[in-house]
Amino acid sequence: MNFIENIKTYINYIASIVELMGVVVIFLGIVYAFYLFFFSKDSNYLKNYSILRQNLGKSILLGLEILIAADIMSTVVTEPTITSVTVLGMIVLVRTFMSLSLEVELDGKFPWQKNK
Repeated sequence: MNFIENIKTYINYIASIVELMGVVVIFLGIVYAFYLFFFSKDSNYLKNYSILRQNLGKSILLGLEILIAADIMSTVVTEPTITSVTVLGMIVLVRTFMSLSLEVELDGKFPWQKNK
């Protein structure tokens, strides 16, 4: 194996580790959100539910951003074909749409709207 092939192999390993990190972030965020929900001292169910949704959304949002980074690393290291770039573009579009939807759900407004 030459030097470039070694680098590609290492970058693939790194991308796999980053993907695993994204999944772990989502999983731990879910566990933490439910922990806070079930062991909250506040008896206001609606407030606790709202906090649960906020925490779940934040962990999913962060995990999606990490997964997008891993997808970009994986695609850059492979031979860039029109198919692989198109697949990456579609993945990024879907995940970006999901991230934007979660952001609107959490904040009640689009990120570019001013605070009132």
